[in-house]
Amino acid sequence: MMLHVVVLAAGEGKRMRSRHPKVLQPVGGQAMLGHLLDTAQALAPDQIHVVVGQGAAAVQDQFPAFSGVWVHQRERLGTGHATLQALPGIPDEARVLVLPGDMPLVRAETLTRLVQSSADLSVLSFVADDPTGYGRVLRDADDQVSAIVEQADASPEQAQVREVNAGVMVAKGQALKDWLARLEPKNAQGEYYLTDAVALAVGRCQRVEAVIAADGQECMGANDRAGLAELERVWQWRQRHALMAAGAMLEDPATVWVKGSVEVGQDVRIGPNVTFQGQVALGDGVVVETGCVIDDCRLAADTHLAPYSVLAGVETTGACQVGPFARLRQGTVLADQVKIGNFVEVKQASLAAGAKASHLSYIGDAAIGEGVNIGAGTITCNYDGVAKHTTTIEPGAFIGSNTALVAPVTIGSDAVIGAGSVISKDAPRDQLSLTRAPQRSIEGWVRPKKTR
Repeated sequence: MMLHVVVLAAGEGKRMRSRHPKVLQPVGGQAMLGHLLDTAQALAPDQIHVVVGQGAAAVQDQFPAFSGVWVHQRERLGTGHATLQALPGIPDEARVLVLPGDMPLVRAETLTRLVQSSADLSVLSFVADDPTGYGRVLRDADDQVSAIVEQADASPEQAQVREVNAGVMVAKGQALKDWLARLEPKNAQGEYYLTDAVALAVGRCQRVEAVIAADGQECMGANDRAGLAELERVWQWRQRHALMAAGAMLEDPATVWVKGSVEVGQDVRIGPNVTFQGQVALGDGVVVETGCVIDDCRLAADTHLAPYSVLAGVETTGACQVGPFARLRQGTVLADQVKIGNFVEVKQASLAAGAKASHLSYIGDAAIGEGVNIGAGTITCNYDGVAKHTTTIEPGAFIGSNTALVAPVTIGSDAVIGAGSVISKDAPRDQLSLTRAPQRSIEGWVRPKKTR
């Protein structure tokens, strides 16, 4: 079966009160349209057509890797008119799935059920606790779909119907072209409604089927910030339950936020108020304590993050200890048994097995060898105002507290750097290197006193 997907993404979303098009509003850290495109791709369609309008350039810029077709709706005259813009590029014999661009929670399994329907026209519906704002699905005495009536055009009796239209439709390309060519804007909004195709199909004695979604939440859209927050709530609920189903223990599920995707091994423990962003993978036995933020990281088995540590672009290759209050930035790689303590910042640096920086240090653009001990207050001076330079500390070296290592510089294996030193030349292996002014005491010195 040839399948083409049309995504209606031309809505301006004025009620969002945003500079950005409606479909670019984020849910779970990704634009609503991004979620929908991922779901559409899961159906393996022959082509995806995205109808854009005002803000089209911003939408296209957001998805540079999109290989489908961008279709421009010059005038926004309703969903029927928007769909009609995409149809010239779709074969008559193809099945056409039409989706609204603000439905990020819909599942591929639900859409598959709809696409596999044998009816001439199939629509996705759900039973709403509060149907306000949705088009009502009307059925005849034989329980067959007879029409879809929009909220603004519904009679008081029709407004009581709780089965509502989700805005998703499937039909053959030729049939859609025929129905949409005959649409008239006879409604309160003066627009060409895609849903009017239902009445046209019924009038020709063509079979119309409404496939009811098992979970009405996946059909939710958003017209304003409150609706967007509700989508976020449902998205987060899904992610939390998926993590627990995969074997993670969430100490306080309601406070864990996922803005991307998270893979977990067995016996992962996640504390309260933790945020995951981007692509995150947690190995068996990883512990993430209270308040941590993890962005695009891969953490090996038994890595332990103490409270309020912030990691972005970090990889651990063995069981490490990080934090509390540590900041690990892009390009940080930690080997087995590495310890990064409180108020330590690491960037573009690799630390080999057993290396330690326990407190109050900055390690940037550095290669740290096995078993190196970095004392409190140590700084790698990696930036000269123009370029970044590398500090190399070979295995077994001991760096005393309050040391400044002025890169480019190499500290030899098993070397010791005296506390309070400024090292700007390579330090030989197995030797003590230090720079320190002689200490002296001044006899007869009188401490100044404040005068009134």
